[in-house]
Amino acid sequence: MKVLLNGERVQLPEHVLFVSDVLNHYEIHDKVVVVEVNGEILTKLEHQSTRLADKDKIEIVHFVGGG
Repeated sequence: MKVLLNGERVQLPEHVLFVSDVLNHYEIHDKVVVVEVNGEILTKLEHQSTRLADKDKIEIVHFVGGG
């Protein structure tokens, strides 16, 4: 499936079906992130139940500490 991920068109592998799969695929599942799909911010619980579709727009923001 092809999606727009953080402004970039990407082809996701066939096994990536849910938002949680995207986070696992990009190895950011253990970080604090905010995920938006098609303009709606998801709760962490919704990551496993939100199924993705072709042409979805996904934004993932993760926080970096520093000073």
